[in-house]
Amino acid sequence: MSAYQLLVNQFARLDKLAHASTFLGWDQQVMMPPGGAEARAQALAELHQIRHELLTAEQLGDWFENALQEGETADQQANLREMHRIWQQATCLPADLVQAQSLAASRCEHAWRAQRGENDWQGFLGNFKELVRLSREEAQARQAAEADRFATPYDALLDLYSSGDSSASIGLVFDGLKAQLPALIDEVIERQRRAPHIDLSGHYDIGVQEQLSRRVMEALGFDFGRGRLDISSHPFSTGVRGDHRITTRYKEHDFIEALMGTVHETGHASYEAGLPEAWSGQPVGDARSMSIHESQSLLFEKQLLLSKPFVKFLTPLIHQHFPSLKDVDSDQFWQAMARVNRGFIRVEADEVTYPMHIVLRYEIESALINGEMEAEDIPDAWAEKMKAYLGLNTNGNYKDGCLQDIHWPSGAFGYFPSYTLGALNAAQLFAALRRDIPALDGLLREGNVTPLRQWLGEKIWSKGSFLSSQELISQATGEPTNPEHFIRHIRSRYLEQ
Repeated sequence: MSAYQLLVNQFARLDKLAHASTFLGWDQQVMMPPGGAEARAQALAELHQIRHELLTAEQLGDWFENALQEGETADQQANLREMHRIWQQATCLPADLVQAQSLAASRCEHAWRAQRGENDWQGFLGNFKELVRLSREEAQARQAAEADRFATPYDALLDLYSSGDSSASIGLVFDGLKAQLPALIDEVIERQRRAPHIDLSGHYDIGVQEQLSRRVMEALGFDFGRGRLDISSHPFSTGVRGDHRITTRYKEHDFIEALMGTVHETGHASYEAGLPEAWSGQPVGDARSMSIHESQSLLFEKQLLLSKPFVKFLTPLIHQHFPSLKDVDSDQFWQAMARVNRGFIRVEADEVTYPMHIVLRYEIESALINGEMEAEDIPDAWAEKMKAYLGLNTNGNYKDGCLQDIHWPSGAFGYFPSYTLGALNAAQLFAALRRDIPALDGLLREGNVTPLRQWLGEKIWSKGSFLSSQELISQATGEPTNPEHFIRHIRSRYLEQ
């Protein structure tokens, strides 16, 4: 058996362990009773350690050395490249650190679910400080292993989610957004303030909201024979080919938030379902990065769902599920859905203010991991930046401030920038879709997303990890990620329509 085939077999085993961890994690967040938390944390930690030991087994070094000398096909070489990248990321971490991190993250995340609701920052801090310590240890180990690639420890964690992007390059992009968005936010809010709009707040049965969500998911191409929709405290999408799990959360006074969250996660699941089946279970068959993943979810939520043509299609569905809204027309629904407001909660933020939520988190987590800030300093830094960027006061309001996201309690430092990188890529991809499918608006008015899904399938989903992020975007749109497409999109949608 060739060295390459030995590696293929090993990574297939790793994929099966990841499968088990995925669904244990889903159950932990959706269905597991609180009493199972400690046992589940131990089980997940054990699976993570076994996976890490398989990935860092001594013989893999020899297999890679031999495989690199074998004459594989171009596709196999791409798979070998991705396997080698994953192996390099793993070999710099000792197994006891991996297990300790998994255990600390499970404990911190589980406790956070109650602590957030109780506004209990001091209680949260006890678990969180240990998680930060371990995350810094991880970041330093990763940086030391590839010192020529990573300028800071944070860059090494950033590479796990947005490979190829550095804090220096992201900082430049974010500085550009900070220079333009605050004035745009003021302009958009003032323009909307002068325009008439309808208040859709009311009572919306959660069961009916779920029916509407499922109907819209079906319209967007989600197959309920190969997936499901559930409720969790924080919306997410996970699963494997043929078993895609989406969660959302509902509010009785607002059906739009759950609908938008569901569509967002449908974008994630669509990407996963469209990955190259022939390479399932191998690294090259995986999604490219979280910045590309977020481009798909944000394209579905912000570019597709919020387009006026699709809202025209959506309007009769809303009337059918909520007859009390039968006198609200599509323009009024669009105005309500595209309302721009300064708010505390990231997942509830509109697309205009959302990037400032990410800039805030990026600046805090990079300073935290690089040792320029301590965990105790986060609430004050959060309050200061929230005031500066969005004019809001979070002093003492931890629930709606620094405790609101699941990312830090789960140890996912370096993840947040992918959201705004994804928004930039989504705007650029949708501009290319309009260019390549001139009849797109007419199709969306009919609820026909098949050509859109086919385009994304051909340009993004089917490519797996054969190409780098920038190669994907360049091949699909004709140029690397260009934030000006996002700025033009905001001006066009909110100031020129």
